[in-house]
Amino acid sequence: MTLEGLNCPRFMPLTVEERRHVRSMTVTVRVPSMLRANCQGLREISVSAATVGSVLKELERSHPALYRSVCDETGRIRRHVNIFVNTSHIRDLATLETSLAPGDVISIMPAVSGGSKCRNV
Repeated sequence: MTLEGLNCPRFMPLTVEERRHVRSMTVTVRVPSMLRANCQGLREISVSAATVGSVLKELERSHPALYRSVCDETGRIRRHVNIFVNTSHIRDLATLETSLAPGDVISIMPAVSGGSKCRNV
C-alpha cells in the first residue's frame, strides 16, 4: 500500500494548484561565506515565506545555528547584521514585516570592521 492510498489528508499529494502556489512563494536566502558553516555550507537556501520575519522563523526551524548568528535571544536581528531584500535594506522598508514577492532574494550581510593599522615605512 502506498501513502497515496491512505485516506488521510496529511499524506495526500499536493494538487497542481497547491504545488504552483508553494513554488510561487519561494524566495532565496543568500548566505555569506563566514556563516555557511552554520548551514552545512549552503550558499543559498530556498524558503517559502511571505515576510522577512517568516523567513527568519523558517531559518530558526531548519538551520538554528544560522538563525542564532542572525538574531539574538529575543528574536531581534543582531546590530551587526544587515538584511537586504533584493537591493533594499529592510530598515528602509518595513523591517521584519517587509512583504516578499515570489523570486525575491534575501541577502544576509554581517558588518565587517577591524583590520590592522597602517604603518608608515
